[in-house]
Amino acid sequence: MSEEKLVGKIIHYFGNISVGVIKLTDGVLKIGNTIRVRGGDSEFDQEVTSMQAEHINIESAKKGEEFAIKLDQKAHKGNTIYLVR
Repeated sequence: MSEEKLVGKIIHYFGNISVGVIKLTDGVLKIGNTIRVRGGDSEFDQEVTSMQAEHINIESAKKGEEFAIKLDQKAHKGNTIYLVR
């Protein structure tokens, strides 16, 4: 398994538009990074292709910030987010 680092968690999920709001608890996350979403019995990897904070497109987020990303698969509030190296 590839190396991973816990960087945040999903604090809200909008199922109708497949968007997760992430609170970053460590590190920096940028467009182009690959993340792993894990929770319950589900786990999937995806590339971060867009990020928004307050409905404005952003290129990166750092520890303590909240932002939204489009997710390829269903997620749930409380799922953990890992940066995959």
